[in-house]
Formats: sequence, C-alpha cells, structure tokens
Amino acid sequence: MREKNQILVEVQPEYLAMQSEPNKKKYVFSYTITLTNIGLVPATLLSRRWLITDSNGRIEEVEGTGVVGKTPYLKSGESFSYTSGVLLDTSVGVMSGLYNMRSEEGDFFDAIIPRFTLSIPRTLH
Repeated sequence: MREKNQILVEVQPEYLAMQSEPNKKKYVFSYTITLTNIGLVPATLLSRRWLITDSNGRIEEVEGTGVVGKTPYLKSGESFSYTSGVLLDTSVGVMSGLYNMRSEEGDFFDAIIPRFTLSIPRTLH
C-alpha cells in the first residue's frame, strides 16, 4: 500500500575530471538527483540539508531553500530532476541528507537522500 507522503530520491554522481585539479587537491563532482512523488498527495520541496564527508573525515553541512533556485511541486507520479555539484579536497567522499517537504494537505515530512559515494574512476573496487 502506498503511503500518503512519500518521495523516491535517486542519485547519479559523476567525477568531472576536466574541472578537477588533483595536484591542488581539488576534486569536482556533479550529481543528478531525480525526485519522484510515489505518494498519494502532491507535495512541494521546501528546503534541503546535506552532509558532505571527504576521506579525511572533514564534514560539511549545507542547508538552504529549494534546490537550484527552485521549489518544485510534484503531483503524485511526477518527477523532477536537477544537477548540482560539489568540490572536495580528496578523491573520495560521501554525501547524504534530506529534503524537507510539505504536502498539499499541509503535512511536513522528510524525503531521505540515500548516502552515495563520490569517487574518481578506479579508486574504489
């Protein structure tokens, strides 16, 4: 049975070699997020909270309104995709977080961003 308020979050990370400078410890990654409303009620993305951890254990917390300047409204079954990026000091890191959502009925709920790895090619097996 489908829940009333439920957002599926899918992530596709990518290493951007052309923008990175490993000799200066600058590793650039993009990530494409697809949000799909698999719940029964339309919902609006209000804000985001990220935890970004590099392989040195340094944690950066990022919070803000919307995503890429938008607060998408998703009807049941609709999807929204966007691409953003992050700069790390190490060649490997992880990200996770959540989106704060509000249903059309006025309920607030979180859509969990599953933990995913950022890694230059051939670093992890």
